[in-house]
Parts: sequence; structure tokens; C-alpha cells
Amino acid sequence: MTTAGRLPYPIALTGDGVTLREWRDEDLDDLVELLDEPDIARWTPMPSPFDLEAGVAYLKRARQSRASGQRIQLAITLDGGRPIGEVLLFGVDAGLREAELGYLVGAAHRRRGHASAALSLLSGYARGSLGLSRLLLRIDPANTASCAVARRCGYRLTGEPPILQEGPYGPSSLDTWELVSAGGGARLERLRNVAARRYGRRG
Repeated sequence: MTTAGRLPYPIALTGDGVTLREWRDEDLDDLVELLDEPDIARWTPMPSPFDLEAGVAYLKRARQSRASGQRIQLAITLDGGRPIGEVLLFGVDAGLREAELGYLVGAAHRRRGHASAALSLLSGYARGSLGLSRLLLRIDPANTASCAVARRCGYRLTGEPPILQEGPYGPSSLDTWELVSAGGGARLERLRNVAARRYGRRG
């Protein structure tokens, strides 16, 4: 089980057609291409426009937060090479055994199941290797594509009050989703078992 303020680093996870790996300095151009996009700015607190300066700062923060064990922040790739998106785990509460996850996929790579594969893979790792029992997503209900990914991976709305988030295009209201055993549970369990066999339980 993970401990407060410390998450495993580095890690790489592979399954269901994707490989999740740590961000690298040489990913800068691809990162800017992925994040300098209206839909990303609309649904996330990313700066817009997302230029090279923003990319350098983003990779610096990602490297620092990973090295300090504050969050898991991984590039989504198909084979360990060029990034096509990102999936992350953060806000870990070791006492409650809960954390929040997030994900995004670049416009050119959507509607191919990559976001669902990445979310399921990291969710399985969080449950199986980190020992977290409550996994959450915060999604604007107008972001129907992200809601579909959450539902496909076995997450369900909790009914908790919406959370206000400020972004470059103004505020958005985020619903809370929680991973349950229904829906995508069988797929998650399979990926969790794969992660547990491959990486063991790491603290």
C-alpha cells in the first residue's frame, strides 16, 4: 500500500494496447501539440494558448511532482514512444485510501479507446499495487466524451455536490464519479491482476 505523500517512481504500465510511461524532456514538442487545443483548454485548467514556455514549465512540474512522490503523471503511448495523451493520479489520502484520477487524449487519437485503456490500466494499478480503495474522477457533465470514458471504465456518479473549477474559458462545474464494481469492473479486475503480477505491490 502507498504511504502519505509518497508514490512509486518511476513506473511504466502496459496493457490493452497502450503503454503508460514517465514524461521525458524530448516529449516537449508533442506535449505542446497535444495540449494547445480548444477542447483541452475548455475542460481543464491548462493555460491557453499552450506554447513552448508553458510546455517547459509543465514538464518541470511533472518531473518534480513525480520525483517527490506527490502524484503519478504518465504519458499515454501506443508502444512506449510518442505520447498521445496523459493519465494521472493525485490527491492521495492514505488514511481514506482514496485518490483522484484524470486523463486526456490528443484530438488526432480520440474515439479509439485509448483514454479508456489508460484509465482502466492506472485504476487497476492504483487498486492492486497501491492499495487504494476509493478512486474518483471530477468531470464537467457537458464533457460527454469524458463521461462516456468514465462510465465505460466502471465509474459511476456519486451524487456529491458539484465542484467549481476555474479555467481559461471561465468556470466549470465538476461532478464526482467513483469507481464501482459494475460496468467496467471485469475489465478493471483483469488489468489490476496483470499489474499486480507484473509490478507487485509497491509502496
